[in-house]
Amino acid sequence: MPVVGDRDDASTADVPRDEMFADPDARPERTRRAAVRDDDGRDGPELDEVRAAAVPAIRDGTAQPRKPGRRRIVRPADLVRSGLVHQAAGLLAVAGFLIALTLDLPVVAVVTGAVAVAVPIALSAAFRVTTGVIGAPGTTALPRTLLALVVVLERSGSGTAAALSGLLATAALLEPVLANVRIATPPLAAHLPGLALRPAPVSPRWMVLANATVAVVVVVAVICGVPPWPLLAVASAALAATVVVTGDAVLRLLRRRRAQRALPRLLDAYAPVFALHWDATAGTEYQVTMWLPYLKRIGVPFVVIVRNPDSFEGIARLTEVPVILRQEHGDLDAVVVPSMRAVFYVNNAARNTHFIRFTGLKHIQLNHGESDKAPSYSPVFRLYDYDFVAGQAAIDRFSANGVAMPRALFRIVGRPQVEDILVGRSTSDVPTALYAPTWGGSYADSDYCSLPIGHLIVEALIRRGFRVVFRPHPYTRHYPVHAQEADRIAAILAADARATGTPHVFGGDAMDRSLVDCFNAADLLVSDVSSVVADFLYSEKPFAVVAMHGTVSDFARTFPVAKAAYVLDRAGTNIDQVLDSMTKGDPVAEARRTAKSYFLGEFGPEGYADVFVTAARDVIGIG
Repeated sequence: MPVVGDRDDASTADVPRDEMFADPDARPERTRRAAVRDDDGRDGPELDEVRAAAVPAIRDGTAQPRKPGRRRIVRPADLVRSGLVHQAAGLLAVAGFLIALTLDLPVVAVVTGAVAVAVPIALSAAFRVTTGVIGAPGTTALPRTLLALVVVLERSGSGTAAALSGLLATAALLEPVLANVRIATPPLAAHLPGLALRPAPVSPRWMVLANATVAVVVVVAVICGVPPWPLLAVASAALAATVVVTGDAVLRLLRRRRAQRALPRLLDAYAPVFALHWDATAGTEYQVTMWLPYLKRIGVPFVVIVRNPDSFEGIARLTEVPVILRQEHGDLDAVVVPSMRAVFYVNNAARNTHFIRFTGLKHIQLNHGESDKAPSYSPVFRLYDYDFVAGQAAIDRFSANGVAMPRALFRIVGRPQVEDILVGRSTSDVPTALYAPTWGGSYADSDYCSLPIGHLIVEALIRRGFRVVFRPHPYTRHYPVHAQEADRIAAILAADARATGTPHVFGGDAMDRSLVDCFNAADLLVSDVSSVVADFLYSEKPFAVVAMHGTVSDFARTFPVAKAAYVLDRAGTNIDQVLDSMTKGDPVAEARRTAKSYFLGEFGPEGYADVFVTAARDVIGIG
């Protein structure tokens, strides 16, 4: 493999595969640290992340801090979600009310109360924050209650005004009750035969918005001289709606408790043969959806068990397979029915251990990608009865990093998700390059993201006449610096599209396409250390990997897949040489074909995905 722009310019096309891809002594000690959260989106947190946080220097004596500038900053959305904005709004309303009462200036309370009501709701909507709008900690009920009392302040001595204030205040004070009932009524299951739970007809946040609007309108109307009698009907309607929605929430809570008691019986009737256990944050549904089509091919009933409500909603929308929410450790007892034989996992989330305690079941780790990242050779994999891997590379990766693993743990099953990738050709009418950087990871030594030089890569591709498909990792916006770089690249592509008419693909258009579609449309790939690279190997088309750690030579020795790739240095100084090699002669073509079988299994294209299905049926014990 030519590592263009560095000292190692000799091709490795003739090097034997075992020598080429398994070089344990060549790996620098840095890559042997305790693994951390996978920057392909593995979350939960990972067991390795918990361990590394507790004893960060356990393997090499050196803790790895975040890189300067990569620290997560406090964003407005975080303040809204924490309730601090709501609490500050409540203090503002109290101060305004006291000033108005002392100086006999109701308008002060109206202004401060209106601001205290409107700002938290507006910020929650702007940042798509659905928690913290009502209920503890922080609530707009306090400022709206004080706002309602302004009516009495303005119309002191009026029984009608007092009644109006009471209606508005009661509606506001009922909302925390509604919030608490909602918290006590998380989803239970979706698509499970015999279980039908009606969703909430109205979201509590819409009730907050409606009641807040009514409060502000009524108080302003009273201040402007509108008689309070007509406004009583408006306030009464708001209170009645709140009472009805709260009552409906209570009924749904009671129905859910009955359904909870019936869950073991319904599951027993459904008779799932295996389960897919998943614990991760919302937005990482791809970890599950990439496996669902192939789990269905096993041909027996199964269920998806999700461990947090935010993730439940996303998965339930994307599949018709029964999805069950189990939040607590003890909740799992009810779902282990006699028909269940095995459990599959797609990440190393810490709460996987809650299910592994069931020793009568077979526990199979599938993972959600094939890559040379540190979490891919974690000792945590010993927890499972079987580790299904794509090829021999995944097995050698453990020994190459000093992690002893029993050979009987592994089953080489290929990577079924690549079965629809076209080999050696593109579906595009114009030369097309795919740039697919990963995200920044959780710690400095798991940051493989090339976005800091992404604009240089994209500009070089544009100069060579490529249509660029820019598809960053879904977690890119976890770091503002990387988000800014992604926006910068999108602006470059948009400007070139306007100037030249080149139909670049980026933003929502790119994210709406599957990775397989992006692979098939591309003539070449530029990416980072991630499973994207291993999957693209199946196409046998040229790809480049960015060496964001160390030199190009060190990178090639550290990450085996790089030996079948072209390697860009972290400053982007060799971009033109790399692109020349990729598009003129392609000297590592043979190395890619060798790497394909090493990383993705030595299976032919016919029935490639069936290898996984057969292995799964065998492990589960299905005839």
